Amino acid sequence: MVWKLPPLNALRSFEAAARLKSFTAAADELCVTPGAISRQIKNLETFLGLDLFERTAREAKLTTSGRQYLEISTLLFSQLHGATERLLSRGERRPLRIWSSMTFSMRWLVPRLSSYHAERSGPDVILTTSLKPVDFRSGDIDIAIRYGTGTEWPGCIAIPLVKTDLVPVCSPALAASGNFRSPADLAQSTLLHSLVRIEDWRRYLEAANVTSVDPYSGMRFESSILAYSAAEQKLGFALGQRALVRDDLSAGRLAAPIDFSMRANGGFFLIYPEDHDNPKELSEFRDWIVAEAEILEG
Repeated sequence: MVWKLPPLNALRSFEAAARLKSFTAAADELCVTPGAISRQIKNLETFLGLDLFERTAREAKLTTSGRQYLEISTLLFSQLHGATERLLSRGERRPLRIWSSMTFSMRWLVPRLSSYHAERSGPDVILTTSLKPVDFRSGDIDIAIRYGTGTEWPGCIAIPLVKTDLVPVCSPALAASGNFRSPADLAQSTLLHSLVRIEDWRRYLEAANVTSVDPYSGMRFESSILAYSAAEQKLGFALGQRALVRDDLSAGRLAAPIDFSMRANGGFFLIYPEDHDNPKELSEFRDWIVAEAEILEG
């Protein structure tokens, strides 16, 4: 079969200009002139027999064909980048690239990483905190830790790590200053919300059959870790994921005076693609983190 393929330089110029929405920005990224970008895109349009941009005096907008071609070319460049990275790193012991949420990273993973390095000669770890959708095809990630039910990641192996209960937590000083024994007593204080888990207080109060507390009242924070920090500073009660505040409760940074908890619908999973081609580094980390999770759950 003879493949009819577009010129690579023209395709790179189109992808950059369409992604950045600017011929000038594409020229800066590719270290050429805007005129060169324009000529390459014109060559591609001639090759395809289609207009990819709607050219006006002020800007160049993608046509319908251009939007479709951008989606395809972005996917192809992403796959090519990932394949190239894997080939270049073959035979080398490169760092293991992990994505995790900020809260799980700071409250659970980072405090335990020292034992990972101390107990085994595993690869170095590059830990990125991100809640973006995981795309293993990009070649920028080997493993992710995500919250869910285990069915959200087709084409991936999902290993359960930590199930968690939801329990109100506050500073020890706030716990000692009031009569906080049941969920209804939360009416005496301020609810601290994580925007990532904005419905948790509603679910918790419904499970406790409490209607006297507005589940959406109080203060809101970008992440759970900020809500926990606010609870430490006596601003009110955060709804803690017990697995992530266990160390804080043991150390006395937080208290859980209300004796009612609710099992969350999901848990934290270790996920990686079924066709992962770096099994040794991955399996070393997988075995370690699963063992750490078993100690916690046990």
